[in-house]
Amino acid sequence: MFSRHEIGAIFRAFGLAIGIHVLMAALVVLSTMKWEPFRKPQNLGLTIEAVIVDTSEIRKQREAAKRAAETEDLRRQRAERLEQQKKREAEHKAQKDLEAKQRRELELEAQRKRDAQDRLQRLRMERERMREDERLKQQQALEDIRRQREAADEQRKREEERLRQIEARRQTEAVEQRRRLEAAQRQQQVEAEQREFRAGQVASFKERYQIAIQTVVTQNWLRPPTAQPGLRCTLKIVQIPGGEVISAAITSQCTGDQATRRSIVAAVERVGILPYRGFEDVFQREIDFHFIYDGD
Repeated sequence: MFSRHEIGAIFRAFGLAIGIHVLMAALVVLSTMKWEPFRKPQNLGLTIEAVIVDTSEIRKQREAAKRAAETEDLRRQRAERLEQQKKREAEHKAQKDLEAKQRRELELEAQRKRDAQDRLQRLRMERERMREDERLKQQQALEDIRRQREAADEQRKREEERLRQIEARRQTEAVEQRRRLEAAQRQQQVEAEQREFRAGQVASFKERYQIAIQTVVTQNWLRPPTAQPGLRCTLKIVQIPGGEVISAAITSQCTGDQATRRSIVAAVERVGILPYRGFEDVFQREIDFHFIYDGD
């Protein structure tokens, strides 16, 4: 397909060739004629002169001129096409260079963005690492504090346990010592009562047994602040031969409050072993013990 410019060039070349052929034909015709514009006309009568024109030569010249015009036109067209090709190549090269430049600029811009993103990512990672390090340090500090507190609590518990053991041993030793003392006192009391009985100072053997029990229980009684003089309580005591107390409980007949009742039961349990030796004849497995308190 020819472009509009190429078609115009072809028409111009064709018109030029036709013009050249017409001009050459006119020159040939004029060269065979006698050009005498100022000669007086002569009466030649009926004489007719004929001029024979060799048209083959004209055709040859016309064809040569046409070929020359076509050759010139083809050369010019080739030159124009070459120029246009060079121009297109230059434009294409310029476009490629522009596109390459734009690609380089885009690549550079993309690289700058990647570099910026990498720097930002590194900064974020660094900040995250610092935060993580700080969190680990805080966690480690809290863990150390927790271990120290646990160690302190463990040490405090060991100290408290040691103190409890010491206090328990002390209380046990004190109770044991008091029991031994009370047992000795009871033995002395029993012996004294036996001597009194033998001396006729006690009206009856059973009453003396009751008095012995009252004595040892009263000696082991830790009187609460709410206990008032005139206190009367009846306890049911279960014992085995030898006087060892199995159980003790307040019956319904008691004028003391709850704390006083518990203190009386605890006094009986604290005695542990009631007077027995010398009272075998009046010993009973279950007895009703009347606790009396009329004030110091």
